Amino acid sequence: MPTARKWPSISRRDFINGVAAIATAPSIPGRAAEGGIFIPPPQETGLRGSHPGAFEAAHALRDGALKPESVRDTGELYDLVIVGGGLSGLAAAHFFRRYAGTDKTVLIVENHDDFGGHAKRNEFDVDGHKIVLNGGTLEIESPERYNEWARSILNDIGVDLSAYERENAPQDSLYETLGMKPAFFFDREGWSADRMARRGSRRDAPWPSLDAAAIAQAPLSPRARKDLERLLARTQPDYMPGVAVAEKKKRLATLAYDRYLLDYVKVDPTVARMFRKAGAGVFCVGADAMPALFAWAMGYPGFSGLGLGVMPEGLLSDLPGGEHGRQTETDRSVHFPDGNATLARLLVASLIPEATTARGQNAMGTADFDYMALDRASNKVRIRLSTLALNVVHDGPTESAEAVSVLCCPASEPHPTAIRKVRGRQVVMACWNMFIPYLIPTLPDAQKKALAYGVKGPIVYANVALRNWRAFHKLGVSDIDSPNMYFEQVQIAEPASLGALKAPTNPDRPIVVRMIKTFDAPGLPTKRDQHRAGRAALLATPFETFEREIRSQLQRLLGSGGFDADRDIAAITVNRWPHGYAYTYNSLYEPLNWVFTETDERPCVAARQPFGRVAIANSDSAASPHTDAAFEAAHRAVVELLEREAFPFVSATPGPSTF
Repeated sequence: MPTARKWPSISRRDFINGVAAIATAPSIPGRAAEGGIFIPPPQETGLRGSHPGAFEAAHALRDGALKPESVRDTGELYDLVIVGGGLSGLAAAHFFRRYAGTDKTVLIVENHDDFGGHAKRNEFDVDGHKIVLNGGTLEIESPERYNEWARSILNDIGVDLSAYERENAPQDSLYETLGMKPAFFFDREGWSADRMARRGSRRDAPWPSLDAAAIAQAPLSPRARKDLERLLARTQPDYMPGVAVAEKKKRLATLAYDRYLLDYVKVDPTVARMFRKAGAGVFCVGADAMPALFAWAMGYPGFSGLGLGVMPEGLLSDLPGGEHGRQTETDRSVHFPDGNATLARLLVASLIPEATTARGQNAMGTADFDYMALDRASNKVRIRLSTLALNVVHDGPTESAEAVSVLCCPASEPHPTAIRKVRGRQVVMACWNMFIPYLIPTLPDAQKKALAYGVKGPIVYANVALRNWRAFHKLGVSDIDSPNMYFEQVQIAEPASLGALKAPTNPDRPIVVRMIKTFDAPGLPTKRDQHRAGRAALLATPFETFEREIRSQLQRLLGSGGFDADRDIAAITVNRWPHGYAYTYNSLYEPLNWVFTETDERPCVAARQPFGRVAIANSDSAASPHTDAAFEAAHRAVVELLEREAFPFVSATPGPSTF
């Protein structure tokens, strides 16, 4: 084993040659200005996502350690208060103003220091080059299948996917033109040696990172190599002979993919290990917790001889987002340079025009936002960042109250003297389902139980700014599957341009590399148990560990191409999402009708029922992590409130705390 390498530390603001001073600004609640220089949240490096300062008060509330000693009533009254400034919360503000009128007032309360929720943007300025990447929500997946309300949002805020695709068409094949292909990295801990198996030149590879050329480079035994060739072959045996197709699908729905590979396909364990993280990027668990039927629908190998046909129209395909993508999808997905942060930025520009001078889709690439303008008293819509909602209570009996009181405090300050009260004629809860019972303890017990059912999947998007990508070019690789290493995927940023923000096309120029890690815990009884264990492990992992693993893994992957971590890494942003993807139902653990139908028996349906003047909008309420689910949920919640009652006289008596 080589001697362990000691890496120099990169601080939270290590932009090396880079981050210019943006503006001198007054402080923002929950944020610090260093040396009088305000750093916009997208430009912060280090630990981001659910970052320190965004959740301390939430954990104190959860643990029963935060009780109000005194509450200051700010005297603020809004037509709508929205708890949560992610895509669903922003969309709720959009729909409310569309239906109730642009003269109505809206307050959005968000515990993070930036808007967008999981649709975060990471910016880097490296050697004078501005480069960006998504810090969370990646793409608009199968827009042809977007629901009516999601499509209407895109239209309203000026999203033109066709124009964006035309603009980027010339560089779609950039990496292939440069001789760069997907690759699979066999590490010495899981196989017999560190080896990069690079795909050949054929576009119709049976698996993106594996074809005959890659298999020939794999450090596998003769038997394992033969099993892998059989698994990836276009013509395969029927591994369930004599079983009717309907019964095959039922069995596959209740059989984990890893067991299918080992017990039915009977591949060597070293081959099964290659697919141990199958589905992890969607479900935040690996092949041990993903139904084999899902693996078939997602195109994983091993099913071509079963005669399953195609996933029938209507099976999952009409659910928001879908359990695992679009079952009858085209391969079309649209990825802006910063992922769906572009949508969040367009929504904020529409809701609070004073926040930016930029207008239109293309302008979002390089748009600057004035964060001090988000919460001005003169705004009809206000976004209050770094602020946590603590308690939501009707001002009187739930069914007859004419307003709702919302208690808030700085997200980083779990102190009982820091609590403030605002009021809303209506409230939309666009935060996580599992947190809502803590905020509204007067909810019916059955609804609290339903809200707590779904456990969000933990995931990390670590974005690493490099001074150049010559090593990727020299090795001929663009993205690397490494399922047995700390980060299971390493991807060079997609060559995407948006207006004046141009994609890096020269290997000598800076670029961002995305590294993905999911925190599964094989062997636990359910997917929910794995998510809980994974969340605990993620929250216990300091930035220093991520930095060490990032440097070590990139050096192992790219060192033979001339990469030097000390020299080539300019900055690191670790987007930590302990409460990441919305929980999706899984036929290994839950009833089939929960998974494959829109039955009202699903916990998400019971959880999202309106409660007096409070409605619930978030992707959890659709049991889907997809953006269109978040948008549809926002529309449903706003309509539920507006259909219930117009805005009558507001009682002068604020509601008491129900902590």
